[in-house]
Amino acid sequence: MKRIIALCFCIILIFTASACGEPAGDAGKISIVTTIFPVYDWLRNVAAGVDGVEIKMLIDSGVDLHSFQPTTKDILEISTCDMFVYVGGESDEWVDDALGESTNKKLSAINLIDTLGESKLEEELKEGMQGEEEESEEDEEEETEYDEHIWLSLKNAKIICRAVCGALCKVDPENSAAYKSNTDEYIGKFDELDKEYEEAVNAGSKKTLLFGDRFPFRYMTEDYGIDYYAAFLGCSAESEASFKTIVFLANKVDELNLDYIIKIEGSDGKLANTVKQNTKKKDVEILTLDSMQSVTESRVDGGADYIEICKENLEVLRKALK
Repeated sequence: MKRIIALCFCIILIFTASACGEPAGDAGKISIVTTIFPVYDWLRNVAAGVDGVEIKMLIDSGVDLHSFQPTTKDILEISTCDMFVYVGGESDEWVDDALGESTNKKLSAINLIDTLGESKLEEELKEGMQGEEEESEEDEEEETEYDEHIWLSLKNAKIICRAVCGALCKVDPENSAAYKSNTDEYIGKFDELDKEYEEAVNAGSKKTLLFGDRFPFRYMTEDYGIDYYAAFLGCSAESEASFKTIVFLANKVDELNLDYIIKIEGSDGKLANTVKQNTKKKDVEILTLDSMQSVTESRVDGGADYIEICKENLEVLRKALK
């Protein structure tokens, strides 16, 4: 459906671009379009202090990556920008159509999953996790689906920022020294925080997280050797868990003597509470981890910052694993 919508938008774009006849971006400016907040914030730091760099975040209304459908304006901005940075997973299937109609033939498009190479992870259907109901044997034979939530790993963030910096240096070679210096400084912050995460996990008495929710944190748990259980895959559209899933998770809370159940930001917490009510002790606390999938424009205007959100998640992690 997204592909059909994108094609319709692209037809409109052909006429729009032809009528305008404008080159990509304003004269003397570098126009960058990103899909999600973490990438937007990384680019703000890579390009910090460089005049004439304009960065646009498409997904800013609270809709997450998996539900996003581009508008005509979004497609036009992609079509005419100098650099477009997107995650590249299943949720971004509409991107090929948008790029195919670009009026800027020098547009630099960066698929972030591709930049990870062997570091990218396949989606994992963990024990007790409820799979998509509509999956069939035919679906299972399709090409491998990779977990899209690559930004929730500080190790990935370092790889991606290097790749984005390299691409930006090619688009704007005059300011390459500034971009490289900014990137080195920014990655230093990732290194420090990565070490704090490792220390927190090593200091914890628990080594398992349990999500009464979707699970977008596989890259994070893989980085630090944390085990997990969850109701749904991170990209799942399911919202109603089966009784079997609820009982499995509740039993795991009791079996592992966990004090916390986790949900992700934006969740109403109903499923996590249902799991809680089915545990024996019923006094477990519900914590929230921020997956940064649906950061709004108003939150950005209020000072939302990738590293600060990672630090907030670290405090939640410390509590959950103590």
